[in-house]
Amino acid sequence: MALFVDKVRISIKGGAGGAGVASFVREKGLPRGKPNGGSGGSGGDVILRATHDVASLISYSRHPHWRASDGTHGEGDLRNGAAGEDRILLVPLGTRVVLDDGTVIADLVKHDTQITLARGGRGGRGNAAFMTPRRKAPSFCEQGEYGDELWVTLELRLLADAALIGFPNAGKSTLISRVSAAKPKIADYPFTTLTPNLGMVRLEDREFLLADIPGIIEGASVGKGLGHEFLRHVERARVLVVLLDPTPLQSLSVGEQYVALLRELAGHDETLASRTQVVVVNKMDSVSDPSEIEAWAAELGIRVHLISAIAGTGLTELIHVIADRVAEHIRKVPEREGFVLHRPLEEGFAVGRDENTWVVSGKAATRAINLSDLTVPEAADFAAKRLKFAGIEDALVEAGAVSGDDVRIGDVVFVFAGDTDDVEDDGGLLG
Repeated sequence: MALFVDKVRISIKGGAGGAGVASFVREKGLPRGKPNGGSGGSGGDVILRATHDVASLISYSRHPHWRASDGTHGEGDLRNGAAGEDRILLVPLGTRVVLDDGTVIADLVKHDTQITLARGGRGGRGNAAFMTPRRKAPSFCEQGEYGDELWVTLELRLLADAALIGFPNAGKSTLISRVSAAKPKIADYPFTTLTPNLGMVRLEDREFLLADIPGIIEGASVGKGLGHEFLRHVERARVLVVLLDPTPLQSLSVGEQYVALLRELAGHDETLASRTQVVVVNKMDSVSDPSEIEAWAAELGIRVHLISAIAGTGLTELIHVIADRVAEHIRKVPEREGFVLHRPLEEGFAVGRDENTWVVSGKAATRAINLSDLTVPEAADFAAKRLKFAGIEDALVEAGAVSGDDVRIGDVVFVFAGDTDDVEDDGGLLG
């Protein structure tokens, strides 16, 4: 039997871009001809896609590290490198994506909805891309950029039409096994079910998805027992089937169970206590006189369905009632809400201070100096002009940097020289 996993933390990384190449046409009698270095291919993206073909996050608990493939390097004769392939990660419908700071960036509830989690690095440009009327034979090229890298938590909230809610050993697993094709493990002791079970209930002309939520105990909403791990699966259910147990196995009466369950639901999410309910008392084959239960229901003004899941009595009427309630909810709220947060590309920069060194961080800064060999005067001069074009030089001056100060960008430390010549209009940093 496959394990059910509904929460995992995974590491994802976009593919690195391939490096450009500095190359020249070789002709007899010409030591260096026209630049013909190709550009590197961009790295692949890591994309999360929701699908109804996946039911659990188990593959990610076994393999928490995922990355897209890298782009290949450029070559001479203007041959560009190939782009890296995207990595598509398939997840169940109802998967939420949470950053480490708690920000929810996606809630994927529809088939084929997707979000790009880690973008691949841009491929470096070959020297042919830097040729201009003023720079006829550039001897430098760009390195490929690294892809995005981050950790995210995937949380699954089941997209059931109806959810069975009850205390341990109330008979939820038996009920779902009798009305659907679900085959949960069933035994005569509490906490038999340690994972949610899903079953499709089919009637003559309609069907609905029923979830068996593991037993909830008092205090579950604040972390007591196992129930708090599964309360989130109740959030998306259109209808709550509250299953009560009248036998001595439960220390609480039917009425006390009902109040306690509603209290735990409200403690987790206050809107759940007012969700459409179907109240059911199971194991009526063990009750000789139902009058006390009927009186309790009449006092509260609620309709209670008396059934015996193990004997099969009352089940036909019950599933028709649940189907009716689900259909009513769908008419009122036809679509489940989901979202994908479109995050802007982070291409800015920031200037800070680390003891006696100015530190410039951000993609704009690292991209400006991402050249093959900064020891080549032509490349160093071009990088300096890029820094000015991006506004980084002005930002350093405004922060208090003076000529001769050390400036660090990534792993590169250089001496600040102040004003540089105007940059050519050749695409520069943002090209």
